[in-house]
Amino acid sequence: MEQQSLFFNQKDLPLAERLRPRTLDEFFGQKHLLGEGKMLRRIIESDKVGSMIFWGPPGVGKTTLARIIANRTKSKFVNYSAVTSGIKEIKQVMEQAKEASRFGEKTILFVDEIHRFNKAQQDAFLPYVETGSVILIGATTENPSFEVVGALLSRCKVFVLQQLKDEELTELLKRALTDERGFGGQNIEIADELVETIARFANGDARNALSTLEMAVLNGETEGDKTVVTKETIEQCTSKKSLLYDKTGEEHYNLISALHKSMRNSDPDAAVYWLARMLEAGEDPLYIARRVTRFASEDIGLADPRALEIALAAYRACHYVGMPECSVHLTQAVIYMSLAPKSNALYVAYENAKRDALTMLAEPVPLNIRNAPTKLMKELDYGKGYEYAHDFEDKLTSMQCLPDSLVGKEYYRPTEEGVESKFKARLEYIKNWKASHSKK
Repeated sequence: MEQQSLFFNQKDLPLAERLRPRTLDEFFGQKHLLGEGKMLRRIIESDKVGSMIFWGPPGVGKTTLARIIANRTKSKFVNYSAVTSGIKEIKQVMEQAKEASRFGEKTILFVDEIHRFNKAQQDAFLPYVETGSVILIGATTENPSFEVVGALLSRCKVFVLQQLKDEELTELLKRALTDERGFGGQNIEIADELVETIARFANGDARNALSTLEMAVLNGETEGDKTVVTKETIEQCTSKKSLLYDKTGEEHYNLISALHKSMRNSDPDAAVYWLARMLEAGEDPLYIARRVTRFASEDIGLADPRALEIALAAYRACHYVGMPECSVHLTQAVIYMSLAPKSNALYVAYENAKRDALTMLAEPVPLNIRNAPTKLMKELDYGKGYEYAHDFEDKLTSMQCLPDSLVGKEYYRPTEEGVESKFKARLEYIKNWKASHSKK
């Protein structure tokens, strides 16, 4: 238990901390997990909590929910940092929990940002999780399938926490204005539409929403015993003029469309402008990086194969560095995409192939390119007539790989743009070679 200073005042805490939910009934969002009769709620209420991982974006209540579980199940709550602790500290905490379990005391070890632990650190949890000496609750903003070692992941139930909806954030903000732990004892005047604006601006992040509200109230205009929060106050506190930028609404798609089409039109100045518009409005840089990665193949493709490498490098940089530093990495990628030669041949090839694939689902795989791992399959002529290209001087064969009904179909039609002209020449050589060596 942490001891409070004699001079500690609850009102000195940030609003988000003062309003931290204490019970499931006070918790906002995650109805798919915590609604009446839902799995996680049943587990908590029946005191059958096992090790689990909460996967979700920032500000959705991962830490708060872990604390509520500890209180509800009368467990000791240990908050553990992936940044400041090594294997030695892990084992010390684990041994203390193991000793406490002998006396019937449960320990919930909450590990925030568990994806930051390396394999050796994660492996150190395993024996204690397996024996039930400790209940591990990990929190991560990254996909646990990639960031948590398989042995540990298999022993934890993964719960996906979602961004809070705008209406949930609006309700939370209104509670903050009336709750005694928030601004309930003060005379605050703020229009409903401004509360809704803050909710939209927070993009599903409760902590962000409460912090913005707190800043707006503290910087509001004083009129006697009343504090008035205006639209101008909110804009000044956030340093954002585009507060109506809704990251899930029409303007969100308008701006990403503007970026995509500016790059496609080889206009680096316009592309950088739309990039800045999104980043400065609070857009997730990883979302932009994913769209740039798509662009690299959809609009450039083999005209410049390095475009995909640049896009992926920018995505990794955004992941490692974050905002505001990663803005320059995205700028590099966006300008590169704008100036690169353009080809949509890959996109067209797949769309045409997809159309045929969906309308000709029953087309059998030719016997010559089927695998034949068993004697029966060989007797049924699976693999008969297969020609291993590496056994031939030109590394080419005239073997048929498409179904009979699609023979002669062309999906990939390369352009003369950039490097793709070389792929076009190579493809023409291959087709001419196959035509001259055809057995039919």
